[in-house]
Amino acid sequence: MAFSSGPILIVEDDQNTSSLVETYLQKEGFSTLAAFDGERALAIARTHKLAFVILDIMLPKMDGWEICRELRKVSDVPILMLTAREEEIDRIMGLSLGADDYVVKPFSPRELVERVKAILRRTESQPAQEDQVLSHGGLILDPVKCKVTINNEPVNLTTSEYKLLQTLMASPGRVFSREALLDRFYEHGETVVDRVIDVHVGKLRQKIEEHPAKPKMIQTVRGFGYRFAEPGEA
Repeated sequence: MAFSSGPILIVEDDQNTSSLVETYLQKEGFSTLAAFDGERALAIARTHKLAFVILDIMLPKMDGWEICRELRKVSDVPILMLTAREEEIDRIMGLSLGADDYVVKPFSPRELVERVKAILRRTESQPAQEDQVLSHGGLILDPVKCKVTINNEPVNLTTSEYKLLQTLMASPGRVFSREALLDRFYEHGETVVDRVIDVHVGKLRQKIEEHPAKPKMIQTVRGFGYRFAEPGEA
């Protein structure tokens, strides 16, 4: 599968780690750019159409959380975050800000490249059966244009939020367990926690529900998972 032609931005202040990751990515045919602090990373993001961002959390001048937050204001570029601590709060924090995945240091460069390729496969593939425009009231998802609108106003979603919404809208009334949703997004054996889906659902509700605390479209089925409202449901 051919991936996006844009460069992958590696934001890592340890130049040895950055150089190693660049070497492995370039062996797989990817072009790369490197930034060693947060301000430089945002400057590159403003002047290049990036295919992917590998983002360390601990950086000089501006940390990875803030960079991720700023990128998500203007772009849905896939983001993989690097964390030195294998703590759930770090993972949940990154995913809640719009990151697509995370890797804990120390990591295998080869595994990191496979994670990047897996995320790009998820975000770039559009199966033929998913080409149908989906709608519910004023909410419309156009998979051909990769565009979501509410009452004709565009909704800015991350790639994970978009795929989650598409999965749920394509089968209104069907209850999806967290495990089933995780399997759709992490098809290559990545280790993730169930709460990842809860984070994505929460962020998605904030963007599409009139009253996120009392959602009408993305409904929780206690003890089972989530479902999207069927046509005609209030």
